[in-house]
Amino acid sequence: FRELDRFTQQVFGTAARPAAMPMDAYRQGDSFYIHLDLPGIDADSISLTVEQNVLTVRAERAPVKADGAELLIAERPYGTYTRQVFLGETLDADKIAADYAAGVLTLTIPVRESAKPRSIQVTSSDSKQAVTA
Repeated sequence: FRELDRFTQQVFGTAARPAAMPMDAYRQGDSFYIHLDLPGIDADSISLTVEQNVLTVRAERAPVKADGAELLIAERPYGTYTRQVFLGETLDADKIAADYAAGVLTLTIPVRESAKPRSIQVTSSDSKQAVTA
């Protein structure tokens, strides 16, 4: 079955389709973090856009082409990768920071100041005043 699968991929080109962009996301303190696996991607091909609280990540991996070489197996996916993430209203999309290292794109999104927990001081209006007659 493995050989049949490889043959099918070569004939129909299914190995050239981009795979999913695996992601981890979590909140730590006053920031929200997203890690996206993008192995073999050139950092210059990564683009991030935000429109109406939708973050779109696009990246492209070009196929390896060696001059005069005959391609025998093509199992590594290439092409354009796209992933959209819906950002909550509590996140500050204007201050997203992005870092790409070791095949992982890390996005840091701060929580808006207005969405951070805050303390409210309680005052007492129950003070008794002396009544003079």
